[in-house]
Amino acid sequence: MEFYSKKRKRLGDLLIASNCITQDQLVVALAKQKLTRKKLGETLVDMNMISEQDIVEALHTQLGLDVVNLSRIRIEESIIRLSNENILRKYSMMPYEFKENYPNVLRVAMSDPLDIVAIDDLAIVTNYQIEAVVATPTEIITAIEKYYGNAEAMAVAERYSKERENLYPNLEGKEEDKEDVKNSPIVLLIKKIIEQAVRQRASDIHIEPLKESIRVRYRVDGVLTEVMKYDYSLLSALVARIKVIGEMDISEKRKPQDGRITSIIDKQEYDIRVSILPTVYGEKVVMRLTAKHGLTKSKLELGFSSDEMDKFNRILSNPYGIILVTGPTGSGKSTTLYTALSELNKEDVNIITVEDPVEANVDGVNQVQVNTKADLTFASALRSILRQDPDIIMIGEMRDSETAEIAVKASITGHLVVSTLHTNDAASSIIRLVDMGIEPYLIADSVVGVIAQRLVRRLCSYCKQGRLADPFEKQILGIDVEEEVTVYVPCGCHMCNDTGYIGRIGVYEIMPITTAVKECVSHKASAEAIKKTAEKEGLVTLHKAGVKHVLEGITSVAELMKIIAKV
Repeated sequence: MEFYSKKRKRLGDLLIASNCITQDQLVVALAKQKLTRKKLGETLVDMNMISEQDIVEALHTQLGLDVVNLSRIRIEESIIRLSNENILRKYSMMPYEFKENYPNVLRVAMSDPLDIVAIDDLAIVTNYQIEAVVATPTEIITAIEKYYGNAEAMAVAERYSKERENLYPNLEGKEEDKEDVKNSPIVLLIKKIIEQAVRQRASDIHIEPLKESIRVRYRVDGVLTEVMKYDYSLLSALVARIKVIGEMDISEKRKPQDGRITSIIDKQEYDIRVSILPTVYGEKVVMRLTAKHGLTKSKLELGFSSDEMDKFNRILSNPYGIILVTGPTGSGKSTTLYTALSELNKEDVNIITVEDPVEANVDGVNQVQVNTKADLTFASALRSILRQDPDIIMIGEMRDSETAEIAVKASITGHLVVSTLHTNDAASSIIRLVDMGIEPYLIADSVVGVIAQRLVRRLCSYCKQGRLADPFEKQILGIDVEEEVTVYVPCGCHMCNDTGYIGRIGVYEIMPITTAVKECVSHKASAEAIKKTAEKEGLVTLHKAGVKHVLEGITSVAELMKIIAKV
């Protein structure tokens, strides 16, 4: 009876008792709740009065309920089968284990453990006594997606297959804002695919037509993984829907097309760049997901060591010159560039960027998007920008000699220019500029620093295991065969979805252009000669930086081999 007497308390009173909100804030939130018909906790979070974690702590303190982190638990299949997704989503709850020594008591993570109706409904459905445990709504929805998401997506796909003749007699001619279309299976399926991708930390979604089916793959931490297959009959409707929301031509099926979608998922805005490519089996769709604030990280989040941070800060402190960030596609160049911009973005400077496309909107920065149809190229935009009294110019990518030439002139005349190049290491960037037709003495005068980078996957801290390195691994690490050294290997657990890795970290080669390096560049030295000179000046190569990560147990030898194969 004690449990239910606690449940009769109200969330608002508990939060006031915990000093999380004031009485005035509660009154405002309750008024808002009447309009939105959302739960009080969700309304308070939406109004930025409190965080999800604050609510969890208040419920834990005031009611004495346990707190659970669902991401650290592998839920048994027998528990998953006890209930269905609809009731769990409705009440924001997730059963996760049987209580120890009480086999008839089911422990359930709830965002609102005061909801007696939810507890009663789940008790009836499962035929078990329910013990409420507190978790954040985000953790609960992520767990529901993980254990039920694919099943729901498949059910939606099957529903579409059965109903498409009735629902879509002429898909391309329907008004997309009608309520029946918004709730139709194909619209829900696209929404589900994108939501699942976000919750699985995917950077890209690939929807690929095969001979008799459609394959959906997510790129997570740089690796593509198949998540679902659908019947081939869904392809035309899926592509048509994506074209509609991406503002592309739905009647054009023979040419590649590009589009853009903005979507809000779990209260965060995502920018989705869409590319459609005709293949022999139909149109393939790739969607790149970017959180609006995902590119503007703090310097500390990039993974710099203290020595690398010092070098980075010294390069950024230059009042003029060119700063280059280099590496292959998907190596995190844009993130580093935006981080540098955020660092330099002060009230007393005028920052203008030229990008193709603009990847993230930054307050206080004037961003220009390249438009070849309007003859707005990198070069033509740069010429106009120089008449806009800029202090700092960011060029999305130096693609041609004309752009490089204007950038060099701008840097020499007192502007700070930051840009990217596609080269393998820092020294090669200098040679690339020479190949573009820039005189070596101008490069030596203008370039103040080059940052080459790669991304490697982080080993899962919950399941990685250490062992002695074998002779081949010692050779890769550049360590004497006789020396004993420990390396860590991925194992796989529920925390990392059995991959052995969670997230990625940057590996950096930061080359300040010192006097010795300038002389080397001016004398038209090779990339190898420039690199050796820089190493004498303290350059830590990508290989050495990667080895450091391996020896510290941050990543594996296998991940290191992926980056040194191209260095």
